[in-house]
Amino acid sequence: MTDTIDKLNYVPQVLAVSPNEAARLCSIGRTTLYAALSSGELKSVKIGTRRLITLDALRDWLKLKEATAGE
Repeated sequence: MTDTIDKLNYVPQVLAVSPNEAARLCSIGRTTLYAALSSGELKSVKIGTRRLITLDALRDWLKLKEATAGE
């Protein structure tokens, strides 16, 4: 019985998102996000034909932008 309840309460952890979803999460435009990808500021991974951005990479990029905004 406990196993069933545990399975119902399980929420999968998202590890990576598409560029469109990353832009939406950051409340920025896709053009801005793709510029960061092409410049190398924002790291991503390509698996097959999909481009994915890890949430860690997204957080790191936002911290970098926050630090440079304060200068």
